[in-house]
Amino acid sequence: MRLIGDAKLAWGLFRKGLSNRAAVKAVRGAIQSQPPHPPQHYRVAVYFADGAVNMYQMRQWYKPLAALAQRWPVVVLARSAFGTRALLADGALPVAYVPSVRDLEQFVAGQDIRVVLYVNQNTRNFQMFRYGRRWHVFINHGESDKMYMTTNQFKAYDYAFVAGDAARDRLARVLWDYDLDARTFSIGRPQADHYSGVLPYSPDDRTVVLYAPTWEGDRPSAHYGSIRTHGEALVSALLASGRHRVIYRPHPRSGVVDPEYGRANQRIIAALAAANTADPAAQHVYDDGPQLGWQLAAADLAVVDISAMVYDRLAADKPLLITRPTDPEAIVDTHGYLSACEWLDAAEAPDIVARAERVLRDPESVARLQQWVRYYFGDTTPGAASARFEAAVETLMERWEHWHSRPGAQDDIRDGDEEADVDD
Repeated sequence: MRLIGDAKLAWGLFRKGLSNRAAVKAVRGAIQSQPPHPPQHYRVAVYFADGAVNMYQMRQWYKPLAALAQRWPVVVLARSAFGTRALLADGALPVAYVPSVRDLEQFVAGQDIRVVLYVNQNTRNFQMFRYGRRWHVFINHGESDKMYMTTNQFKAYDYAFVAGDAARDRLARVLWDYDLDARTFSIGRPQADHYSGVLPYSPDDRTVVLYAPTWEGDRPSAHYGSIRTHGEALVSALLASGRHRVIYRPHPRSGVVDPEYGRANQRIIAALAAANTADPAAQHVYDDGPQLGWQLAAADLAVVDISAMVYDRLAADKPLLITRPTDPEAIVDTHGYLSACEWLDAAEAPDIVARAERVLRDPESVARLQQWVRYYFGDTTPGAASARFEAAVETLMERWEHWHSRPGAQDDIRDGDEEADVDD
């Protein structure tokens, strides 16, 4: 049995190597067909060391970054061949493929990058931290009350762009000796200014329900996913009502740890297809597209797990239900919105139609929601968050100018651009 296991492992590694070589070849071919990056051109870099599976973390920032690039040119520093291939296919921002530290070093040396933005906590971020004389800023890939949002890794960055008062209070409760006033900027949710897209259905009198569960998680404390516990029952009830339209948007990693979770996901997808075949006017949607925005703006009600989707929807200032985790070890932060949200227990999932009616028509629930929206995101007037995001970058650009204009600055500041003992 051990020999069989070793053989499977070896075969898996071999296939992974072949796939990686194919991706590298495709990326290099695509780059050669494009014009070279102008020297000393880029002022802002977004560092992304992940593969295609985490592209959702980048894609939600495309539009705010494209707007920012109108003033300060932006480039994505991509380390993985798979991630780079996806970035190039999207074509939203200029991309530099820098798989090795030497590649990264050479590109940085030829540019005027003053602010580096990070959308996640990939361990390879550390390889970029070596470069001084520029600001390293954590912008994250969403607002939430997960434990991820209070990691001590925040201290590794010069600054963090956070959504609002809720994020600041969360960090203040957990991080020791962290100067929030000096090291954080509250910017709201710039992505919400770009919630748009073409609806894949024709609006009618049906109540539109977005069900956007997260993945199963890789440890008990993060078991927030609801597809197995809530999902099949609630989708079945909504499909059976004849009065609802379901937009189903599962996390792209659903089923990577728990195969049964993945099979439940596939059963929901199949149920939506069967319902559309039986009643083409229903126009239920299985959404696995790269764009996130129209779903949050168009749905009358959203049913989401504990994840960034809670706060993406909250930024839209519209009703939502949150699935309560069934694993008692799942960590639930009850200091913020989760202390007063509308919960959906697994036992209530079959009764989703009645629960939806109550949430949509309860004026007290609507008023409470608006209070929490302000606490998490501040002013959600269209354009306000984008203005705060760009103002925060402008402040850092001014600070960069200040530090580099000091007498002797070029002589007494030791830069990390020199050769250093950093492994690829």
